[in-house]
Amino acid sequence: MNMKKNICLMILAAGLFSLTGCKSSANAYKTAYEKAVQNDQVQAEQPAAQPVQDENVSVRQEKVTKVSGEGEIQQYAVVCGSYSLKANADALLESLKKDGYSPVVAVNEAGKTYRVILASFKTKEEAADARAKFKAKYPDNTDFQGSWILYNK
Repeated sequence: MNMKKNICLMILAAGLFSLTGCKSSANAYKTAYEKAVQNDQVQAEQPAAQPVQDENVSVRQEKVTKVSGEGEIQQYAVVCGSYSLKANADALLESLKKDGYSPVVAVNEAGKTYRVILASFKTKEEAADARAKFKAKYPDNTDFQGSWILYNK
């Protein structure tokens, strides 16, 4: 009989222990949730991408000629895609138009590579700012993260 009593007490203790374990777990989840909500609020309050002040932004020099798209190519251009086939460049051009941009497709005369130019500017600083904003708008697009600045000779 004493053995049955001990077994009953052990079962009762295990049951109580399991109930108290859930409470601390629930508190941990609640704390983690509140922290995540707070982090989301902090991220929402952060300002948009700041203009690039670095004058050492790298620039590639090429001679390109406009093939399609609206607008002219100025001295500094933000290139967001390079293709050997014009059809691929045109597909990106159309996609960017749907996102509200006015891109241009140009051909690199030396290598016959089609460059998709997001926008072009008179100064390197303007192009660097536009590139930074573009990359910030598409943080998960690895192709767009590789965008670069072209100096049209």
